[in-house]
Amino acid sequence: MWSNGRSEAALEEALPAPVQIRRIRNARRLRLRFDESSGTFKLTCPWRTSRRAALAWAVEQRPWIEAQLASAQPRILLRPGTIIPIEGADTLVVWLEAAPRAPTLCDGQLRCGGPTEGVERRVASYLRKLARDVMSNEAADYAAKAGVVVKSVSVGDAATRWGSCSSAGHIRLNWRLILAPPEVRRYVVAHEVAHLRHFDHGPQFKAFEQQLFGPGLTSAKANLRRLGPGLRRLGRS
Repeated sequence: MWSNGRSEAALEEALPAPVQIRRIRNARRLRLRFDESSGTFKLTCPWRTSRRAALAWAVEQRPWIEAQLASAQPRILLRPGTIIPIEGADTLVVWLEAAPRAPTLCDGQLRCGGPTEGVERRVASYLRKLARDVMSNEAADYAAKAGVVVKSVSVGDAATRWGSCSSAGHIRLNWRLILAPPEVRRYVVAHEVAHLRHFDHGPQFKAFEQQLFGPGLTSAKANLRRLGPGLRRLGRS
């Protein structure tokens, strides 16, 4: 069904959106996933699959691709007048001529002064700093409870991961977690701290993660899956 004779270029032109192909040695079938944060499609396929064959298969999935694009919500920019979630609470971004350049959070508003062309950058910087400060404190609390040492906590914006940790005790978390309700954010922090005791996802890790986080773990996981795509769209032009 893939031998349609079209070139790779022609197949790419037949697709309504970019498709990134990744061959995996132990993959048994082709799998297509839509990454709403970047507007691209990720195609994983068995190691010996040719690029042309993978593209031809993707073209056959065009109705599904078009449906995903049609249902994708628009990006949310950090501009004045935009409502964004901060710790799960709707917050209005407000520009005030007399306000300080550095954003301040007050009464459901994130107020920012200074040149209007720099508001988005300053709001993004504020959210990153808030995320780092809040999650650093939470990681320290969980580490004390777990009996482990967290050497550092940094924030980034990984496209597919909410957090990661190294055996040396360095934890990196997605700054967008500060937008989520506190229990969702704390779940990811606890998850990464738990990895400092168990570096896999086996039964011992799961039991320790549950003990560390406490009640509501299943709900927090489900809410992260539900809210995640929306959080990844925020602040992307």
